[in-house]
Amino acid sequence: MTRILLVGGGHAHVEVLRRFARTPAREAVITLVSPSPQLVYSGMVPGIIAGHYAPRAAEIDLAPLAVRAGARFVVAAVASFDPAARIATLAGGERLAFDVASLDVGAAAPSAIPGAAAHAIAVRPLPTLLTAWGRLRDDAARGAVRGVAIVGGGVAAIELACAIRHRLASDVGARAPAIALVTDEPTLAARRPDRVRRRLARLVAARGIVVHAGCAATAIEMAGVRLADGRIVPADRVIIATAASPAAWLRESGLACDARGFVRTDATLRSMSHPAVFAAGDCAIQDDAPRPRGGVYAVRAGPPLAANLRRVLAGERLREHRPQRFALALIATGDRNAVADRPPWSAEGAWVWRWKDWIDRRFVARYRAGA
Repeated sequence: MTRILLVGGGHAHVEVLRRFARTPAREAVITLVSPSPQLVYSGMVPGIIAGHYAPRAAEIDLAPLAVRAGARFVVAAVASFDPAARIATLAGGERLAFDVASLDVGAAAPSAIPGAAAHAIAVRPLPTLLTAWGRLRDDAARGAVRGVAIVGGGVAAIELACAIRHRLASDVGARAPAIALVTDEPTLAARRPDRVRRRLARLVAARGIVVHAGCAATAIEMAGVRLADGRIVPADRVIIATAASPAAWLRESGLACDARGFVRTDATLRSMSHPAVFAAGDCAIQDDAPRPRGGVYAVRAGPPLAANLRRVLAGERLREHRPQRFALALIATGDRNAVADRPPWSAEGAWVWRWKDWIDRRFVARYRAGA
């Protein structure tokens, strides 16, 4: 019996479990280890914050999915990973031996900005963000929050700022806190096409969100965000939504990683240094086809990852995964509207939100039903 260890309950691994549930692998013993009993689907988090969904609507329970796949489920975080000895050590000290491992642990919150750990809320892990959001909303309702600053200028930061603005304006009206975005890039969504950047800039401005662009955040303080030019953006709550970092134990494991510490894989999603290890999602980078980190690419990696794990069991040649060059992005703007970006095409409106809502609900339902 081949011991398969799935580390992380991410967007790719839920698809692996779903496929193994449909066609069980009699020749394998599968273990799933994840620090959370649920996967919070990232695409619906802005909608939760904006008030369009209850938190439960975005949760996929991992235990029943594991049971259907015939897998053992361990709720724990990995503390260290030894790909040479083929052992993962959990935070509680338990050691899990494996013959083949697959990593889908997402990315960690960045911590490079001084003061962030003490004075800021990180967007990851998502359950922690949602808990902090509940406290922020309660404090805003009693007038204890006058300003919220989001550090980051990418799509995730924009969605978060718009969602917070929408919900707090709905909650307390004119007493809603001021919302600011801080980015060292010259514009918001700097890596998006010009047409999309212009759409998002207009929508952000229409919502009264102040943008501080072209000036890096150098520290998070009690008074707010200190910028490189010495100014302070006043805020009672600061949220860090900059580019994510890899988990520290990935680099320490000895796996081949890029300069930032993300696991390097070949086109079969196999580690460049340890052939018994696969990796997908935000924790990995495919050497021959690097792509932006995002749920779309993680979801699309699920089917080829599941197929190649089966091929390992059968002793068959692995097949290559060719991720699409451009992925459709549906960017929520707080209210029930959204912007669509699929270069070279873009659009916006309530119909885009309805399209996004249909896609997101269908994704979660797929894993709840065990289809």
